[in-house]
Order: sequence, then C-alpha cells, then structure tokens
Amino acid sequence: MSSGESSTAYDVEFRSVTKRFGDLTAVNAVSLQVRKGEFLSLLGPSGCGKTTSLRMIAGFEQPDEGEILIGGREAVGVPPYRRDVNTVFQQYALFPHMSILDNVAYGLKQKRIGRSERYSRAREALELVQLTGRDKHRPSMLSGGQQQRVALARALVNRPRVLLLDEPLGALDLKLRKEMQLELTRIQQQVGITFVYVTHDQGEALSMSDRIAVMSQGIIEQLDTPAEIYDRPVTAFVADFIGEMNFLDGVVRAARGGEFDLDLGNGVILQAHGSPRQGEKARVGIRPARLHISSGSAFGAVNTAKAVVDSLMYLGDEVQVVAMIEGGTAMTVRQQRTGHDGSPEAIRPGDAITIRWEPSAPVLLAGSTNLASDPDDPDDPAQDARAALPQR
Repeated sequence: MSSGESSTAYDVEFRSVTKRFGDLTAVNAVSLQVRKGEFLSLLGPSGCGKTTSLRMIAGFEQPDEGEILIGGREAVGVPPYRRDVNTVFQQYALFPHMSILDNVAYGLKQKRIGRSERYSRAREALELVQLTGRDKHRPSMLSGGQQQRVALARALVNRPRVLLLDEPLGALDLKLRKEMQLELTRIQQQVGITFVYVTHDQGEALSMSDRIAVMSQGIIEQLDTPAEIYDRPVTAFVADFIGEMNFLDGVVRAARGGEFDLDLGNGVILQAHGSPRQGEKARVGIRPARLHISSGSAFGAVNTAKAVVDSLMYLGDEVQVVAMIEGGTAMTVRQQRTGHDGSPEAIRPGDAITIRWEPSAPVLLAGSTNLASDPDDPDDPAQDARAALPQR
C-alpha cells in the first residue's frame, strides 16, 4: 500500500455501486464512505440492500457496476481471503470438537503463524471479550452470548482493517442483546477497528452507531448521526422507520424567513421551521413525545388541535394516548406519568382534549410520502433472487 493509500480517511468506499440479481436491483448506484475507526450501521427492513452491501465489502458478492475501495485500494474482483476484513455472522459457526482457544486461533493457524504467537494472540482476544479462563471449554459448554463473544474474538484476532457484523445479535434473547450491545461498543472503542454493522433493529443502531445509513429499496435514504436521523429525518420513510411518528399533510399557506404555515384542512394551522414554497403540498412528522395534551377543548391560533381520546396505554413511566383530531386523523401522544388529577393517565376514552406542540416539533419531510415497509417481514427479495441464480 502506498503512503497515499495508507493516509486515506476512509476504510471503505462505495462509488456508484449497483448489484443486481436477475431482474431485481438489490443495490442501486450507492455511494458511501466509511471513516476510519467509526461504527457505521446499515439499517433497514428486509430486502433493502443492507446485507448485499455487506457481502460486497466482504467479497462474497461482486458489484455489476461501480467501484469498491478498502483502505484506498480497489477491491472489486479481489477474493474474500485477500481482503483486510473479517465477518461475524448471526450463526456462530464454531467448531464443536475444538476448544475455545483453538477456535479463536484457527484462522492464525491457517496463516501459518507459529503456535506460541497464535495462542498468545488468541488469549488476548479472549481477554478482550471477557472470556479469560474459558480456554479449554468446548462451545457446547457456553451460553449463546458467550459463543457470540468467541465468534467476535475469532474475527478480531486477525486484526482486520474492517470488521463486518451481519445481524450478529439476532439469535440472542432481549437481555443478552442489550448486554452485547454494550460489549460491542466497548470493544470497538478499545480496539479502534472500523465496524460495519447490519441490522433491522432501530434501537440497536441508534444506541451503538457513530453514523447510520438508513436503506430502502437498494438506496441510502439518509446517512447521518443517530441524533440527526431521529430528530431530523429527511424523508417519510426514515421518519416512519426510525421510531414512531405522526404524519400530517396540508397546503403551505405562507412561507417566510425559514418558517411556514401549513393548513391541514380541518381548521388547524401548523407553524414550523422550513422553507417550502407557498401553495405547494407538504408533509410533516411529529414525534409522539413532542406533543402535549390537556383536558378540554381550548383552541389556540396555531399548533393546537381539538381531539377526542380513542385509547390509552400505560407504558411504565409513560402513558400513550391515541386521539382523533378533527378530520379523522389519529395522533399518538406519549407523556410522562405524574400521578396528578390533570395528568394524562386521568384522561379516559371519549374525553375531549387539546393537543399542542412547539414550532420546533414538526419536521418537514421531502420526497415520497410512502411509509416504511414492515420491518418484521421475513421475506427478503434479494435473498430469493440470489437463491434462484445458478450456483457456481
């Protein structure tokens, strides 16, 4: 690697990368730059192209168009074993007849690294994942979370430039998933290796990532920090896929100085920040936690709507209220429980309430108004198309 290549700020680059499986375009002209040492998540529903993108970085798939660079070097056509990347899968694929130490050291043995060095490095990797003292155990003697740690140690022992993680926590129960999320974040910060992480779990991506690439139908809808993606989604898809969102449609009646008035057509005027054109249709999103409710049907000039409570749900410290505003639009509100008579938990279905919000709460959304597909849909069109291709 030349000095110019070694000084590149990016460990992975996609330059207009396209991948097709028959008539299906799984990844469509995607450009992406993964910075050195960052934790980047590829997030989206089944069939969005995230796993195909990861497989192209690993070398298991080759793009039909575009360039892929790893550490500044062209990687298209380079076989997986010659790429400076390692992959951790949801299936641990540990050798059941080998000890934990031998499982971790196996890759180093294949590289003909001496016994003393490979075992020394394997023990260091086990220490990193907090499995010191389990060297002689077999995989069957470990829990699912511990086996995942072994798989992680086996990938890290090779000291790759980039570690690829394909839904690695999907087989774990909720408690173990939470624990491993903390562990993965700690390990990534400790070793400083670039992590590219594939998941459909929004909470997982938000809690672990430096940046998130939200994907849909083979393209990146938005690439930014977790806070930006949650607070300022740029499309309706991102807004709907990342957390809960209330969507409101209307016509822009006034636009001035970075603010606008949106007429929802039911007597409600929404005032927000943004620069749409007067007279055009627009869609905004408001997070349930940014809405406030009070009893009665007091009515203000802007950012206020009369509503009737449809249902309530208690969520520990919060209460969720679903109410219908005039015109038949349902709005979901989440507020902290206070225990006072005027608090949300005192409201009952059928009660008249007022919903209010600040001008900073609505987010102006660009692009298509189609909402996100079901993230729990087990069907993955890319996988189906891949399976239908002739095997080589």
